[in-house]
Amino acid sequence: MWEAIVHFFTAAPWWELVLILISKIAEVSMGTVRHIMINRGYRRQGTILAFFEVILWVLVVSSVISGLTEAPLKGLVYSIGFAAGVNIGSRIENKLAYGKILIQTITSREMSFPLATELRGKGYGVTTIDAEGKDAEKAVLMIFANRKGKEDIIAHIQKIDKSAMIITNDVSTLHGGFISQRKSRSLMK
Repeated sequence: MWEAIVHFFTAAPWWELVLILISKIAEVSMGTVRHIMINRGYRRQGTILAFFEVILWVLVVSSVISGLTEAPLKGLVYSIGFAAGVNIGSRIENKLAYGKILIQTITSREMSFPLATELRGKGYGVTTIDAEGKDAEKAVLMIFANRKGKEDIIAHIQKIDKSAMIITNDVSTLHGGFISQRKSRSLMK
């Protein structure tokens, strides 16, 4: 029994297991980013990423499958790499922040004017709509912006109106209107 356990952990060289792990993490991270990019309309970049993703996939899978019966630990390392790659890929995409976002802010009618004025002064297109809340008249501010920098916009809204309700949605299709091309740093000036 002890010999079987030792064989399980020593049948494949450690460097090969590390190579499988790192390669699988890189491949799945690319796949996660590619999938999100294509869904957001970045087809050319997603296609290029797919090319490199498949090259890595073929190399990793052939290495694992060819020696799986002799070294079953390869399968376990492959699975760990897959799970880690999904996590890392989603974090990478979140940092890249491709695409547009709609930030809807529900605020009091009194706060809507200064909030809209401030955001417009920072270069953002803001549409305001009068609304009725449970206990008071409200206003809904709709801000279309780049996903990159959304945290800055949200923080700015909260600085002006701590009680504002803020909802964010990714936008897949958008035609017409005004979208600020400014970088997120411009909001903080």
